[in-house]
Amino acid sequence: MDPSHDLVLELTVAARPPLVPELCLRLATEGCPLWRAGEAELKRVGLTDPYWAFAWPGGQALARHVLDHHALVRGQGVLDFGCGGAIAGLAALKAGAASVLAADVDPVALEAAQVNAALNATLLFTTSRDLVGVDEGWDVVLAGDVLFEAAPAARTLAWLRSLAARGALVLVGDPHRGFFDATGAELLAEYDAPSDVDVDGRFPRATGVWRLRA
Repeated sequence: MDPSHDLVLELTVAARPPLVPELCLRLATEGCPLWRAGEAELKRVGLTDPYWAFAWPGGQALARHVLDHHALVRGQGVLDFGCGGAIAGLAALKAGAASVLAADVDPVALEAAQVNAALNATLLFTTSRDLVGVDEGWDVVLAGDVLFEAAPAARTLAWLRSLAARGALVLVGDPHRGFFDATGAELLAEYDAPSDVDVDGRFPRATGVWRLRA
C-alpha cells in the first residue's frame, strides 16, 4: 500500500463539506493534526502544500451544480482536472457519469482522491500527468478552483477553451480570485460556498460556475 494512504488517514478526519453534504471526504478540520501542523512538521512527513485536504469553494460549487443537474454528466466520460481530493469528480460519479479520471500533479492528492472514492462507494481513475495541452476525448471537463496564479491560469484557460472548441462541456468553478477571464463564458449559477479553509460554512464566498464557449 502507498505510504501516503496512511498519511491521509492520520492527518485528516472524515467530514462532509457544507455545500455538498452528500459526499464524505478526508479533510483538514480544526481538530485534526494537519490543521495544527506547521511548515516544519509538514516537511518532516513529506508534505508540501496539502491543497487536497481542503474542499475549496470552486470545487464545492462545481460539485453542488453537478449534483443538482445530473444531465450534465450522466453517461459521460469526465475529467476532474486539478482534482485535489476529487470533490467534483466524486459528485459526477454520484450524478451518473460513466467514468471519471481525476488528475493532479500531486501524488498525495491522488491517494486522497482514492480514499475519498472508497468513502463514497465509488470508483475513479487517477493520473499524475500534467494534462494541460492534452486531449483524450473527454466528454466533460470539470475545473474547480484551479485558476489561482496569473501565468498558470492563462495557460490552463487557453487549453480548457481548446477543449470546449472541439465540443467538450467544460465547467469552471471559481470564487472570483481575479485570474479567470470569463470573456465569452456563460455563468450557469452562483453559490455561497465556504471560503477557502472555512470548514463549516461560517464565511461564505460568492462562487460562480461557468460554461466555457468555443
